[in-house]
Amino acid sequence: MPDMGGSRAGGSRAGGNPFPRSMFGEDIFAQFRGGAEPSAAALRKAAPIERTLPCTLEDLFKGTTKKMKISRDVPDASGRKSTVEEVLTIEIKPGWKKGTKITFPEKGHDTRRGVIPADIVFIVDEKPHGVYKRDGDDLIVTQKISLAEALTGHTAQLTALDGRNLSVSVDSIISQTHEEVVRGEGMPIQKEQSKKGNLIVKFSVKFPKLTPEQKTGIRMLLTSL
Repeated sequence: MPDMGGSRAGGSRAGGNPFPRSMFGEDIFAQFRGGAEPSAAALRKAAPIERTLPCTLEDLFKGTTKKMKISRDVPDASGRKSTVEEVLTIEIKPGWKKGTKITFPEKGHDTRRGVIPADIVFIVDEKPHGVYKRDGDDLIVTQKISLAEALTGHTAQLTALDGRNLSVSVDSIISQTHEEVVRGEGMPIQKEQSKKGNLIVKFSVKFPKLTPEQKTGIRMLLTSL
């Protein structure tokens, strides 16, 4: 008697699927089950959402903590869209530059089937400062001085970004192109937190309007030196 309960090599047991999955490249019976969940390989990720993170020069000099509130759509227990609010904490590190990016993975809306939520990316934007300009890891400040100060010397009184008082003295004659470099008083170097760039003090000499008599007097004075 033939063995009705077994199967030959390459066959199938009674009551099973007589067509191998590989024959059609996919499980054709999935369509009768309402479709399968997307596989990890089939999922695609939504494009990143970029937001500006305004920072003062003091923030980037000393470091600080910023809290950013976001709203995102997510499915609730029943699968319906629900809007939730969340506060993201960003630790600003000393020395960060304009353009630095901070990424929060998959914090975008979660409402589309088969799509991984977008990352939220905050991009540092440096606000203009009233005294200093930044050039990489260096800080630049311009001092306006009189002609008398340019000829006899000048001491610049500055307030550092961390609140310290700085005095920068120049005893020689100061030209319009003169730059005084104070090493180690610039911005923190991001990859070497123990080091800083330089502070560069530039000068803008204000020349007064002189009468003919004043010009003659100055000419005589300078000639006698």
